[in-house]
Amino acid sequence: MLESSVLTKMKNIVGSENVVTDKQEMICYGYDATQMEFLPDAVVHPGSTEEVSELIKLANSEKIHVFPRGAGSGFTGGSLPKGGGIVMPLTRLNKILRIDSENLIAEVEPGVVTEEFQIEVEKQGLFYPPDPASLKFSTLGGNVAENAGGPRCVKYGVTKDFVMGLEVVLPTGEIIRTGGETYKGVVGYDLTHLICGSEGTLGIITKIVLKLLPLPEAKKTMLAIFDSIDGAAKAVSTIIKNKIIPTTLEFMDYATLQCVEKRFSLGVPETGRAVLLIEVDGDSELIEKQALRIHELIKPLGLVEFKIAKDAAESEALWKVRRLVSPSLRDVNPDKFNEDIVVPRSKVPDVIREIEKIQKKYDVPIVNFGHAGDGNIHVNIMVDKSLPGQEEKAHKAIEEVFKAALSMNGTMSGEHGVGLAKQPYIQLELKPEQVAAMQGIKKALDPNNILNPGKIFPL
Repeated sequence: MLESSVLTKMKNIVGSENVVTDKQEMICYGYDATQMEFLPDAVVHPGSTEEVSELIKLANSEKIHVFPRGAGSGFTGGSLPKGGGIVMPLTRLNKILRIDSENLIAEVEPGVVTEEFQIEVEKQGLFYPPDPASLKFSTLGGNVAENAGGPRCVKYGVTKDFVMGLEVVLPTGEIIRTGGETYKGVVGYDLTHLICGSEGTLGIITKIVLKLLPLPEAKKTMLAIFDSIDGAAKAVSTIIKNKIIPTTLEFMDYATLQCVEKRFSLGVPETGRAVLLIEVDGDSELIEKQALRIHELIKPLGLVEFKIAKDAAESEALWKVRRLVSPSLRDVNPDKFNEDIVVPRSKVPDVIREIEKIQKKYDVPIVNFGHAGDGNIHVNIMVDKSLPGQEEKAHKAIEEVFKAALSMNGTMSGEHGVGLAKQPYIQLELKPEQVAAMQGIKKALDPNNILNPGKIFPL
């Protein structure tokens, strides 16, 4: 519970209309895409960098925890106010400040919705590739804080590959600029990329300078269905080995296909055991040749069916198979634990086989899909938490899935981060010396542990 004097000071900084203490209203800021919920003591909506700075200084003087928040679309509880404190949504900071078509950069505030930004830059013939699944509602500040990925990562990279500079309010209230507007710069430490993926624990992002690319002339979408997971995985490495880097290489396993087919009856062949959704972009003539070449390369790998979209409508129809995955999963069981392991591309069939063993061991359905081009598999453990022992089984299965990925030189998270959900497992991947070094950075920047405490590392 916050003292009335503190609430008064916050209202003086941002305006009384931007401080929320009503319980019903605050509930909306106490959950994310996980099933965890924590009620904050207040929700404060700053409207400028200076207001963020003043609020953080106040929080330090009063030893109040602050939890930065974007759209609340995270999968690990990274923005949740566990233990109470102030939730600070950055949604009022929602302006595209400029798009510089000469230097191929843009400057934005953190509350800009990802898809809305993409639409605006494309109007000018420019391109911002990072495309997390939540792009229709996730914000660019949250994307940077989590170093979000998406299907186009295989060709273009993740969010941090497009962040050139930041304006950041440090956990003690100082305002700094990191990076800049040049494509090169090696003066001092790379604080820009330290902040990227730091999950709101090292600073609050108030401005972002992003790199843009020329908009590709055209794109071509293909759907390939294979008779085995091995064939699909081999197809990925074969395509890339032959000097074709697709924009996307999305993967769906047999369990995923069954889910989608059961609900939507898309006509997937009975012999289909794995699907690749492949897209290439660039020069119109080149991508036509690439599509034909891809078909030629993967035909001997157990290909059951291959479709090439002739136009935008057919492309959308092929993407429909992938987009229908999430709504179909609830037919398996009502509760989902969504993990995002990554393994080297060649290890995708191996890790899927290990996951099948884990599924049988714990008798819980596991559905796998994701970005095969970079080995990023979304492992969905489907349970019914109303049944005794189901959630416990899920957590045991999750730990074994992480161990399987790590045993193959992988990682337990490619996109979602650690937050609260993966915190119990962090010692599986990071050695004590690594954790200590990271905690040392946190302590140096946030001596009072004000900013998003309890995330990534245990308190």
